[in-house]
Amino acid sequence: MFPNGCLIFEDESFLDSTVAKMNALRKSGQFCDVRLLVCGHELMAHKAVLACCSPYLFEIFNSDSELQNGVSLVKLDDLNPVAVEILLNYAYTAQLKADKDLVRDVYSAAKKLKLKRVKQVCGDYLLSKIDSQSAISFRSFASGMNDNRLLEKIDSYIQDHLQEISEQDDFLKLPRLTLEVILEENLNLPGNGKLYSKVLKWLQHSLWKTGDPLEKLMEEVQTLYYSADHKLHDGSPLEGRADACSSEDDHIQFVQKKPLRERDEMSMSASGSLSTTSNSHFNMHEWKYIASEKTINNTYLCLAVLRGVLCVISLHGHSSPHISPSSTPCLQKSLSVEDQSEEVQERLLKPMHYARSGLGTAELDGKLIAAGGYNREECLRTVECYDPKKDDWTFIAPMRNPRARFQMAVLMGQLYVMGGSNGHSDELSCGEMYNPIADEWSQVPELRTNRCNAGVCSLQNKLFVVGGSDPSGQKGLKNCDMFDPVSKTWTCCAPLNIRRHQAAVCELDGFVYVIGGAESWNCLNSVERYNPQNNTWTLVAPMNVARRGAAVAVYEGKLFVVGGFDGSHALRCVEAYDPVKNEWKMLGSMTSARSNGGVAVLNRVICAVGGFDGNEFLNTAEIYDPEVNEWSPFVEAFTKN
Repeated sequence: MFPNGCLIFEDESFLDSTVAKMNALRKSGQFCDVRLLVCGHELMAHKAVLACCSPYLFEIFNSDSELQNGVSLVKLDDLNPVAVEILLNYAYTAQLKADKDLVRDVYSAAKKLKLKRVKQVCGDYLLSKIDSQSAISFRSFASGMNDNRLLEKIDSYIQDHLQEISEQDDFLKLPRLTLEVILEENLNLPGNGKLYSKVLKWLQHSLWKTGDPLEKLMEEVQTLYYSADHKLHDGSPLEGRADACSSEDDHIQFVQKKPLRERDEMSMSASGSLSTTSNSHFNMHEWKYIASEKTINNTYLCLAVLRGVLCVISLHGHSSPHISPSSTPCLQKSLSVEDQSEEVQERLLKPMHYARSGLGTAELDGKLIAAGGYNREECLRTVECYDPKKDDWTFIAPMRNPRARFQMAVLMGQLYVMGGSNGHSDELSCGEMYNPIADEWSQVPELRTNRCNAGVCSLQNKLFVVGGSDPSGQKGLKNCDMFDPVSKTWTCCAPLNIRRHQAAVCELDGFVYVIGGAESWNCLNSVERYNPQNNTWTLVAPMNVARRGAAVAVYEGKLFVVGGFDGSHALRCVEAYDPVKNEWKMLGSMTSARSNGGVAVLNRVICAVGGFDGNEFLNTAEIYDPEVNEWSPFVEAFTKN
């Protein structure tokens, strides 16, 4: 066309053809000027394209971003590289394609990169898939993402479907606060909204007054008194009416004692309590009444967010201080909600002080040692010690360096940790040794190669470090190094047959076993065995389930592999290897999924602790009962064995 004598031509296929070619150039690495390092996995791209799509990357490119050979380097920790690749395809083609199991990871990556439209689309997809079985999990995810739009819609769904949701496993596993409210004569409890407004105010007042963690309130049934002036009081009327908490309106001001933080550990007493506290304001969004159901006889079941934790509140009101319910209330259609009586809840294994994933664990002198690891905020130096006889966690000397994504081993009565990550720099080469007599850590000679996610075990008074990933982003190393604690020297052993990182490593019957892991990001089920007599690695029977980030322990002459990650989900499943039969057998699954958790054998009992369940970092523990082939979070399982 030639309007006004000008040549105008529109090629309708040009744009589609161009973006397809640009994406092909990206995938082949041609003309790329930015390198994304996503958990060590390298993705190449063009800076101009990403700057147009992602405000987050635009800001980085406009700052003094790190350059290597003229190429910008951007590190994106704790994102799924597959999800980032999906977003790169979207940036070049405007097409978003993600398997249903990857939508949450794509959402997380989109949030990080500030891709608002993608985040909204992923959120809408999740909402379209919500049902009674997934509602609790979806809400935990939305809360972790601070997505108020999602939270409001999910909470609305929960309000309409609390009956069905209360029958699901996720609901049964939520922390539970049990309240008994003694009513003054001729009084009834107020309607649901008013009632739980009063309960929340009482909770914040109690926590501020005592400085105790919320978990302490959940250890036993809390007795309250509801007086004629519509106030909640601590204790029964026989104990006086001090500490009243009124809530005539729904406005609640939240104040708490200073929370337990790693930086406070030097001010802690031997019992683990803080010597000083200070007041700080609660985040108002961390306290919320979601939904409740009245069952029978002044009995309620409520779902609420208490100090950022999704919890169930069981509340029973009665007119006499001598009447006590035999069990927590349940919804009329569901008996399963309250299979856990008050007596059983009091026997839950005590949790660690810190939630930890990527931690090191080992058994030392009949106690479980849990060291380092990371949570959503930072890598940790703290080390906790669990005494099964006392069901108690205490702190021992912290490591010299914050450290996560490492394994720990006992060698000649001392603990060794090697490599890992401190969350701020490349993989570590430094190592440390813990002397339990002196209660102190000291440095050991550094590894030949900086590495993270390597396996560690002891064999024949030597320390073996196997596989891992290196600072160049190589996921899956074949390296195997041996440390002699006497000569304090490192020597190389024969390399693995298959590159591996995040593999489980341990010693059994004079051999070193390396189990699963990932070659790059593809999870492995293969298993190799090292013979120190001829310095060779041999493949043995593979596991039933491919997994990385699993934990392993030796129990009754067999290898027990616990949890991990299969590439899409954190795992609950457990399997055992019989070296005589050269075969793997599936066992009872854990009560919680645990990726990058820890495991140890205490007094002939297998104990799993910490890890990441796909939504939350865990501080909980559970133990295996071989007689019934089941895992239990209760202390009594120790006494059975």
